[in-house]
Amino acid sequence: MAISIPCRQLFIDGEWREPALKKRLPVINPATEMTIGDIPAATAEDVELAVDAARRALTRNKGKDWATASGAVRAKYMRAIAAKITERKSEFAKLESIDCGKPLEEAAWDMDDVSGCFEYFADLAEALDAKQKAPVSLPMDNFKCYILKEPIGVVGLITPWNYPLLMAIWKVAPALAAGCTAILKPSELASVTCLELAEVCREVGLPPGVLNILTGLGPEAGAPLASHPNVDKIAFTGSTVTGSKIMTAAAQMVKPVTLELGGKSPIIVFDDVDLDKAVEWTMFGCFWTNGQICSATSRLIVHESIAAELLDKLVQWTKNIKISDPLEEGCKLGPVVSEGQYEKILKVISTAKSEGATVVCGGARPEHLKKGFFVEPTIITDINTSMQIWREEVFGPVLCVKTFATEDEAIELANDTHYGLGGAVISQDLERCDRVSKALQAGIVWINCSQPCFCQAPWGGNKRSGFGRELGEWGLDNYLSVKQITQYVSNEQWGWYQSPSKL
Repeated sequence: MAISIPCRQLFIDGEWREPALKKRLPVINPATEMTIGDIPAATAEDVELAVDAARRALTRNKGKDWATASGAVRAKYMRAIAAKITERKSEFAKLESIDCGKPLEEAAWDMDDVSGCFEYFADLAEALDAKQKAPVSLPMDNFKCYILKEPIGVVGLITPWNYPLLMAIWKVAPALAAGCTAILKPSELASVTCLELAEVCREVGLPPGVLNILTGLGPEAGAPLASHPNVDKIAFTGSTVTGSKIMTAAAQMVKPVTLELGGKSPIIVFDDVDLDKAVEWTMFGCFWTNGQICSATSRLIVHESIAAELLDKLVQWTKNIKISDPLEEGCKLGPVVSEGQYEKILKVISTAKSEGATVVCGGARPEHLKKGFFVEPTIITDINTSMQIWREEVFGPVLCVKTFATEDEAIELANDTHYGLGGAVISQDLERCDRVSKALQAGIVWINCSQPCFCQAPWGGNKRSGFGRELGEWGLDNYLSVKQITQYVSNEQWGWYQSPSKL
């Protein structure tokens, strides 16, 4: 199943452009450790060109070409993009698998979500027209007020490598629907499908400069984008450390940011569950996408009365996961994205053992795979809450397990984190699920499941997991500015000041 990486340049102003410094970065297949292609490496000079192109596209023809065009005009392009991605689904999924290590079946699912996300926000773009001039009720009859929603302007979109195209589209689709123009900077570790998105945009005739795509390193391309004075907003998904730097840069110009950052999410399993269902959702919550999920429910908090039996089943099921090249049929766990990530995960596991925790499953490279950045799905017990494995995001297939006796203790353990992205509760008692859901300090809570995500529902976290919400109508609002228009409608003089003629 050989597939080659297309050789692309930067996508600026509707055209392929060689980077100013002519630099390129290797693309390494994490399953084989082989270099399979390269991508262009943008620098500040290229950011300048892309921002200029986006600014021109925003104001071209006094905005009528894009920013102030009807939502139906923008929706037409977005649906055309969705159709092209659906048409190339198989190719895109394979490219994503060899670029970031995601199992092919998962990558194909992601491509369906990419198309669906474009379609959903195309619908919202059309609906936006009818919502303009929404009236505001006022207490004075001599005034009328209405609201306009306008694109916030030129936006910088900086995205991660775990869902390379899907996370990009979570930002690109609502930004375009709102009438913004954008510069997308995907992670240098997985940019291939984002460059193919540029080719799709070219094919469907998206107006030049509406979407510009710059690949490259964070310090060389992401940093100048975040600090650029002519970028009106930054939306970022990635690590909390980088998010803090972006927020600092944006603060110098009082620039709005949306941040979707790290997580250390809990999954609470009570003693009334169907064990097989609880085991599968626990695995899916932590091992899906090779464990590289910001919302991964990587802290299992299980009732002490069922802990031994559940853990035994969990280990058996986990050992049955097929770990292989992601293109192999039936693969359920591929390699992590890079050598650096591979080494980081193994170091975290080693630290857990040195701190007194017990690895009951996994914890090393799979014996049958001599090459590639593969880490066995790992389960760690004998945890205390001061350990690194409990407190810090791993971003790999590593689950830590702790027991509880009471509901209050479970909630306290679940909230014992600087993060607040997601959380899950598994129980047949739905009143208890409701109580626990309200008590969890997280932006997303799943009941009797973990990780389902729909583009119609808001996504985002609390605490150090960031702020702002993506997806749904909330995602569109991220890229809109609200303008109040108030009109004096009386024929009478306002009468605050006395006319000189009447003195």
